[in-house]
Amino acid sequence: MSKLYNTYLELKKQDEEIIYLFKSGIFFIALDNDAYTLSKFFHFKIANLTDNVVKCGFPCASFNKYSKLFLLHHLKIKIIELDNKVVYQFKDYVLNIKITELLNDIKSIDINTLSIQEAYQFIENLKNKVNKINNEDII
Repeated sequence: MSKLYNTYLELKKQDEEIIYLFKSGIFFIALDNDAYTLSKFFHFKIANLTDNVVKCGFPCASFNKYSKLFLLHHLKIKIIELDNKVVYQFKDYVLNIKITELLNDIKSIDINTLSIQEAYQFIENLKNKVNKINNEDII
């Protein structure tokens, strides 16, 4: 058995209703019954992880698209980051992405070249993004 599959089995013992998505490199991967469930909803191609275990997945770049669809279908999702060995509630993972995007916006600004009007507009845009995050119904 693969280490990934063993982790999957341990998580499924905790809660069988959750679909566990493993972030592996630039893909999110679902295993076994979770793979079949996602394939049923989204027509993901099923492939073999081992002779006895199947998988399916999608690129991380498509996460925003699928996160909205997961919500639409009321799927209970948890994200497992293999590199950090962290299990995220779906809501927390989505919120973390949005906060990281905000921080990247702030880091990218060159305060030495901004006019007063541009600085004001930048702050206004940040405020609108934060309000949008607060008002979104993630789960």
